[in-house]
Amino acid sequence: MSKTASKTASKTASKPKSIAIISGVAAAAVLLGVVSYTATKPTPPGASGSSSVAEVSADPSAGVYAELEAYARRDASDKLALGRVDAPVVLIEYADFKCGYCGKFARDTEPVLVEKYVENGTLRIEWRNFPIFGEESETVARASWAAGQQGRFWEFHRAAYAEGAKEKGFGKERLAALATEAGVPDLARFAEDGESAAAREAVRKDQEQGYALGASSTPSFLINGRPIAGAQPLETFTEAIEAAAKAAKKPGAGQ
Repeated sequence: MSKTASKTASKTASKPKSIAIISGVAAAAVLLGVVSYTATKPTPPGASGSSSVAEVSADPSAGVYAELEAYARRDASDKLALGRVDAPVVLIEYADFKCGYCGKFARDTEPVLVEKYVENGTLRIEWRNFPIFGEESETVARASWAAGQQGRFWEFHRAAYAEGAKEKGFGKERLAALATEAGVPDLARFAEDGESAAAREAVRKDQEQGYALGASSTPSFLINGRPIAGAQPLETFTEAIEAAAKAAKKPGAGQ
């Protein structure tokens, strides 16, 4: 074998792991970037209203990509996360506060998942700000991060996703009102934090992770490396969480 061929073979041998990771992300990108579009697509002209749930379905037997489990931060200091750091299942949610389907998930599905799985230690939920609807989306994303710095992210999340909340907009006065409703103790700090470089960097970091996965609409999810697109029915999430929890119990899982 020539030196050139030997060198090429060596390089090729060193790449399988990288290729596997790229392939896993690419496959997730197809699901999140193409399929999930219908979850937040506009209502066609002349259509009678809009559906309150996503128009796509997520097969609970869809692919699980072990490489994507690394997207879970499992950081005990993460103020935008809920549940035990060592929970066997992590649900990562990429969402926008101006997204109607995200609000549907937040009001109808997430509380059930919290009661059923977070409270018993099975599930951890990690939020990722993924603002895709313009400047106001960016502003409220930073505001949610600012609320989190005072330990009130989930209370702010609940207030911002209350029925009819997004129709009132997310201007400065409205954000202050939401912070008050959420029990944020220091409103001056809240306002300052929301405009800080740290807030912008945190939102940018979340956005980049979502875009790297190919997410182009909201909400998009990862459950232990399994992509789920759109505000799917509760059963889609319970089946995925229980399958992930069962897999995590197998000998050698996570090693």
